[in-house]
Amino acid sequence: MKIKTKKAVAKRIKITKTGKVIARKTGQDHFNARESGNVTRQKRKDSSVSGGYQKMAKRQIGNL
Repeated sequence: MKIKTKKAVAKRIKITKTGKVIARKTGQDHFNARESGNVTRQKRKDSSVSGGYQKMAKRQIGNL
């Protein structure tokens, strides 16, 4: 039987052609006035996800 895609995960991450998992940085919604300018700029960029989470995310999307 095929595994269904977890839509909540699929909306939050992207898998590149090379197989890396890219996700949005956390903590962007509120309490940003207290952050320095460097932190604010760093939060705008997407970042790659660590190894254990990559495997779990790929399995939930159905790319493993």
